[in-house]
Amino acid sequence: MYDILIIGAGVTGCAVARQLCHYQGKFAVLEAAEDVADGASKANSGIVHAGFDAKPGTKKAYYNVKGAKMYAKLAKDMNVPYDPIGALVIGFTDEDRETIQKLYDQGQKNGVEQLRILGREEILQMEPNTNPDVTCALYAPTSAVVSPYEMTLALSYHAADNGVEFIFDAPVSAMRKDGGNGWVVTTPKGEFSARAVINCAGIGAAALHNMISDQPVRLIPRRGEYYLLDHTVKYPFSRTMFQVPSKMGKGVLISPTAHGNALLGPSAEDIDDGFDTATTRQGLDFVLDKCRLTWPKVNIRPVITTFSGVRAHPDTDDFIIGPVSGAAEGAFEAIGIESPGLSAAPAVGEELGDMAAHYLKLPDARMVKPAVPLLKLFSAMSEEERAEACRANPDYGRIVCRCEVVTEAEIRDAIRRPVGARSIDGVKRRTRAGMGRCQGGFCSPRVMEILCEERGVSPLEITKSGGESRLLVGTLNDIAKEARGHA
Repeated sequence: MYDILIIGAGVTGCAVARQLCHYQGKFAVLEAAEDVADGASKANSGIVHAGFDAKPGTKKAYYNVKGAKMYAKLAKDMNVPYDPIGALVIGFTDEDRETIQKLYDQGQKNGVEQLRILGREEILQMEPNTNPDVTCALYAPTSAVVSPYEMTLALSYHAADNGVEFIFDAPVSAMRKDGGNGWVVTTPKGEFSARAVINCAGIGAAALHNMISDQPVRLIPRRGEYYLLDHTVKYPFSRTMFQVPSKMGKGVLISPTAHGNALLGPSAEDIDDGFDTATTRQGLDFVLDKCRLTWPKVNIRPVITTFSGVRAHPDTDDFIIGPVSGAAEGAFEAIGIESPGLSAAPAVGEELGDMAAHYLKLPDARMVKPAVPLLKLFSAMSEEERAEACRANPDYGRIVCRCEVVTEAEIRDAIRRPVGARSIDGVKRRTRAGMGRCQGGFCSPRVMEILCEERGVSPLEITKSGGESRLLVGTLNDIAKEARGHA
């Protein structure tokens, strides 16, 4: 019997798990996929939004502004890549100017600091590569970029170091009351009992809510597609560059990632399948056309990959956070955590974790282990630091991923951690092996070998991203036997 089960190991679920470390109890995270950050938490813009876009008085506005203010310290404590570069929302028409004024007014009401409306000359002075037809912009100095998957990983590490259990490949198929005050949660790995549950299941959160509440909610899967450029290409701006938002979202942006790549996107398309992360010619063309309005000289020749993520858009257009409505005592939830969900996650995790712990009257933890910062990437080390690392561990002297200069030591550490990598993509998110120009074309075989060595499994069991995404389907002997059988 657990005290609290968290369903979903995205950035919100991991933030909740980390907050529960401040209490005495038995906690676990159930995740449908094979790793943390496998859904929207790995495929988004990586922006810590200042908080001017959300409608005043909404939960989006409250948690966005509170969470954004927590990021600088949180990222520093965990050594997660974070850069407070600021952002511009640019406009070209009189209608755009009205929208920018509205955003400014909303930001003032939401408590966003240092907002300013700029004219054309100041915009071009700050960002000379902007389309010279620009007429106005909202400047938000408190906007930032962060590595979303590394933040999620860091939160999960801190939670695991303090005793939170992570259970993967465990999609929830049913939830029910246990006849008393607790809950029984059914997964392919068996039934789990808990005194309380917290639903942070992302695109699947509405289905779980509707299992236990007589007040149904609805989520609309909204897909956004992106281009990612090689980080050897210099980012042409100093800040994140937005266009005025539409009813479908914050609009197409051009932004650096926390590791220096240029990111273009996203599109916004409502789809039926919340797990359809395909990219489309139509969606990518839309992104490119929109980006040309901001950056007329945009060139996609340095594109190293395209990808998409699916946002869980609530039909209420606001976060649903707190106790589950209806006859579901002891159940809590965070539903519809679309943008600015990454920005809001630290605040949502703090408050939702406290809410569930206080409901159970859990005592404060006797001791909380401090976060162990993420290791400094070998690629970011000075020559002196690299030499010292190699002296301490010769595996630092073996480069596995040449594009991103990732070493064997970093890959082995990523697998050995408390919430360690079990797949090619798991290693990629933790070390950047495979994120470079060749997209894993050269390093994947060696990464697979190291995974086999560390996990003690056959290469046939290694997957790209869990499930049936195996890279190898058999041996030459298997093929020869099959051929003889058909002869």
